[in-house]
Amino acid sequence: MTTARKTIDALLERSHQLGADPRTTNFAGGNTSAKGTDTDPVTGQDVDLLWVKGSGGDLGTLQEKGLAVLRLDRVRALRDVYPGVEREDEMVAAFDHCLFGKGGAAPSIDTAMHALVDAAHVDHLHPDAGIAIATATDGERLTREIFGDAVVWVPWRRPGFQLGLDIAAIKEANPQAIGCILGGHGITAWGESSQEAQENSERIIREAQAYLEDRGTADPFGAHDASREALPEAERRAKASALLPVVRGLASTDAPMIGHWTDTEDVHEFLAGEKLGALAELGTSCPDHFLRTKVKPLVLDLPSDASTEEQVARLRELHAAYREDYAAYYARHASQDSPAMRGADPAIVLVPGVGMFSFGADAQTARVAGEFYVNAIRVMRGAESVSTYAPIDEAEKYRIEYWALEEAKLQRRPKPKPLATRVALVTGAGSGIGKATAERLVAEGACVVIADLNLENAQSVAEELGGPDRAVALRADVSDEASVVQMVADAVLPFGGIDLIVNNAGLSLSKPLLETTAKDWDLQHDVMARGSFLVSREAARVMIDQAMGGDIIYISSKNSVFAGPNNIAYSATKADQAHQVRLLAAELGGHQIRVNGINPDGVVRGSGIFAGGWGASRAKVYGVKEEELGEFYAQRTLLKREVLPANVANAVFALTAGDLSHTTGLHIPVDAGVAAAFLR
Repeated sequence: MTTARKTIDALLERSHQLGADPRTTNFAGGNTSAKGTDTDPVTGQDVDLLWVKGSGGDLGTLQEKGLAVLRLDRVRALRDVYPGVEREDEMVAAFDHCLFGKGGAAPSIDTAMHALVDAAHVDHLHPDAGIAIATATDGERLTREIFGDAVVWVPWRRPGFQLGLDIAAIKEANPQAIGCILGGHGITAWGESSQEAQENSERIIREAQAYLEDRGTADPFGAHDASREALPEAERRAKASALLPVVRGLASTDAPMIGHWTDTEDVHEFLAGEKLGALAELGTSCPDHFLRTKVKPLVLDLPSDASTEEQVARLRELHAAYREDYAAYYARHASQDSPAMRGADPAIVLVPGVGMFSFGADAQTARVAGEFYVNAIRVMRGAESVSTYAPIDEAEKYRIEYWALEEAKLQRRPKPKPLATRVALVTGAGSGIGKATAERLVAEGACVVIADLNLENAQSVAEELGGPDRAVALRADVSDEASVVQMVADAVLPFGGIDLIVNNAGLSLSKPLLETTAKDWDLQHDVMARGSFLVSREAARVMIDQAMGGDIIYISSKNSVFAGPNNIAYSATKADQAHQVRLLAAELGGHQIRVNGINPDGVVRGSGIFAGGWGASRAKVYGVKEEELGEFYAQRTLLKREVLPANVANAVFALTAGDLSHTTGLHIPVDAGVAAAFLR
């Protein structure tokens, strides 16, 4: 194994271990590096290199492709052309001229810190305990008291080339030091081996945490206010489900957002503390925190037992005030060169008794925003327990939030997929058309709730689709009203609401009229006609509360307009569904909720209905072998093509992706051309 290979492997292992605990550093926060040698393929000579986590990467999941690789001599040579702190942003572009080969990932703003510090291995982290010391009013004194001369205090400086020069100078002047506390920000540690750097990082975190635990007061958030303590779990969950769509709609005023609910002890302790209002107003301090949580949260100033109606009314008032306040914050600090205001809605909303709602452009971003604010709560707790929490000032926060380098990073993001920020609920999604639809929706950027009577199937599909940031599973019996009400209430919580419903759950029994029992009739009508009515009704409540519009799709059937033999119960219920489309389109249009239907025919392969006996029954009716039924259906169509679940999923996408934004009340045939089923 080459020296370079060993260096990279050790760096990745250290990164994964440090990134595994969110109290050590949060998702995509912090960076690690290693210096070593490799062979220059041009000269055949050894060359000194720096491997450092690239921009936007995550330590816990870092791979080699996420490392930026730079020539150390060229990065250090930038000291000679550094134009000063007023122009230090220009140095980031200069890093591109220091890359080794293709260079790997894009170098981050912290590259200078890692390159200029004279140590083989450097860690820069955002641990809760470390930031608590860094944001304490007397953080410099606390640093000396906790660490002696082993850790050096560095006053706040925005991340960049000058901070790298400062830390390099501090290390040179303090050869006994193992690292430093960066005021308002985090920690940096170093070592001559990867193990030593990790041990020094962990020592700083461990000793800071021990100090907070040993010296900290028991009530850092002030006296407990019983009127704002957590509601009982079931009540808390129900209230979150009722409020979250409303809050998501408010938080999506400028741009649609996905939501996340955090219901942890840390959050509820903060919400019930007498210092809640004052601390929340101060906002977060670590740049990684407030870039994701915005300058401060919106706090509902009502007791836990306030009614939902009172909470909604007050949230609307506070949201309007928050937007005015944020716009004023932007105006106070913006210059002619500033990027345009990115939106005035809150990313964090705190609701006493219920918990925290966080928002982002996708599920992961929304979840991580909540995780970062939990980190901020722990930071505030630690700082207040031994001192007074004093984050960096508002002007500095603005400089980072609207930093040209941050704007450039945002502009580099891939273009959102067509269904990004949309939350779909698909019934009967454990197999067949429902599964194919869920797959297509996730592929196009949607978050999807997989609902099915068979929970095991639903869980399997959700896992296949990427897990909880993309898809979650619920069990539901759509024929049962209480089950549907609960399903929709539960479906709101993972992603903040519902934007798109696909009424797909179904079954069929193929019998002649004289053999069709009332039970056969009721079963099919209960699942499809009654079930889709119940799902649409409950989902419409959520969509109306969100005030973000929405789509309701019915997977009806060619049989809704085609009269075939031995099919009275199934075809009648499909005709019921087809007319529900028209009725709901007329009723819900004022809320910008579009209702459309899809009429498939003969979806044999992959179909749960056909596999459950329907295929054998229909094959018998038509006098063909069951395994030949798909081809039989294909040959009776104008296009001579078999209809697959993916073809139906394609139609769902076409109706919901935006190109048909002015279409409602439509039925789209997906039957390869059955003339008798042409819509008239």
